[in-house]
Amino acid sequence: MNKNIIIFSDGGARGNPGPAGIGAVLYDEKKNKLAEISKYLGETTNNQAEYKALIAGLKKAKELEAKEVKCFLDSELVVKQLNREYRVKHKDLAPLFLEVYNLSQSFTNIEFVHVPREKNSEADRLANLAMDKMS
Repeated sequence: MNKNIIIFSDGGARGNPGPAGIGAVLYDEKKNKLAEISKYLGETTNNQAEYKALIAGLKKAKELEAKEVKCFLDSELVVKQLNREYRVKHKDLAPLFLEVYNLSQSFTNIEFVHVPREKNSEADRLANLAMDKMS
């Protein structure tokens, strides 16, 4: 069975760094919701939260035995780093970049696509929900 999964992920921090949360929603190719993730991270930066949200989504996709994954994020920086348009200069992001790279080896195909924030509202809502629970 060729499973294609679509991931929308978002991470945020209130303050940078500050209390942070992640959200991710996984869909099949027919737009049926397969899973959603909402988790409080503690103190971290926006960019670290963005990576951690994607990592959580990719781990879930691997668990669901996805073959191909298309990832939608509203962080242009993270997308450009993952697509090798930007180098990862910040030492705290390098291990997260590597974790995404290692997870991406689990799939036959993976894409990282930048979307405007308003097209990522469900993942954003889940990230905010996680932060709200802890405040």
